Amino acid sequence: MSRVGWAAKVGVIGGLFGFLAASPLVATAAWEPTKPVEFIIPAGTGGGADQMARFIQGIVAKHKLMKQPMVVINKAGGAGAEGFLDVKGDKGNPHKIIITLSNLFTTPLATGVPFNWKDLTPVAMLALDEFVLWVNAETPYKTAMEYIEDCKKRGPGQCKMGGTGSKQEDQIITVGIEQATGVKFTYVPFKGGGDVAVQLVGKHVDSTVNNPIEAVGHWRSGKLRPLCVFDTQRMPYKDKVTTDMAWADIPTCKEQGLNIDYLMLRGIFMPAGVTPEQVNYYVELFKKVRETPDWKDFMEKGAFNQSFMTGEEYRKWVEQAEARHKELMQKAGFLAK
Repeated sequence: MSRVGWAAKVGVIGGLFGFLAASPLVATAAWEPTKPVEFIIPAGTGGGADQMARFIQGIVAKHKLMKQPMVVINKAGGAGAEGFLDVKGDKGNPHKIIITLSNLFTTPLATGVPFNWKDLTPVAMLALDEFVLWVNAETPYKTAMEYIEDCKKRGPGQCKMGGTGSKQEDQIITVGIEQATGVKFTYVPFKGGGDVAVQLVGKHVDSTVNNPIEAVGHWRSGKLRPLCVFDTQRMPYKDKVTTDMAWADIPTCKEQGLNIDYLMLRGIFMPAGVTPEQVNYYVELFKKVRETPDWKDFMEKGAFNQSFMTGEEYRKWVEQAEARHKELMQKAGFLAK
């Protein structure tokens, strides 16, 4: 081959590589985890957050949605502060995510622990969890106000309300009931929602405000009775849970004269300092999780409000939720001094 022919050939090859490098058809591989992902739960075992995180872990493994394993870790110390501080301290680590409940707001507000949700990166709202006022099925109460009026007759502190932790969601709702009705409960804190439901079955407390998923098994078995749901509208699920009731049959507390509503976040965050590509990986992962029949069945069985948000919409929702919790906790006298 002549020197001119060789040069021409090299020029063509070089031009081809230059075209490929500039072409949008040749994209770099999207980011994905290169080692196991830690899935932190800032709560104890058996409660709603724990059940949801472990269910997600199962869906991801079953449907092979990730190449790397997802490892669930409970870090419940200090009302979840242990988990939040762990993720806060792991800035830039894309192999760690955390599921949040309302202790995202209540724990720093009540304890003064050096943490704020802005120390994390919002990924996605998976759902909102309902709260239901439950009593033991052997009691005569059929409505929320029947129970409230009986507690008033029994005297201040004679009715025991069981809940998860102190100065958190369950106690905030309890104080809200007290302020709205004039009744005075003795609030009894337990480690997790599963424990709370068991205590009501055993009649160690008179009522609870458990999430549906935490008490549904005891409702189905005839041990507990729901009186009302703390939402602005009834739950949409119409399949029977018991022989004669569906979630949709439970009236709102407002329908029964108890003017209180409260929903709890089930959302995902990452440490600060991660890249948009890394956040997007998990957004897409959770979209795939939500598309599975397993997830849809889980949502119905747990009677979740299936709101889903990402990006700026999610961030704004979290900002508003933080402001509302600060107001509720200030009224309840729960803010750290």
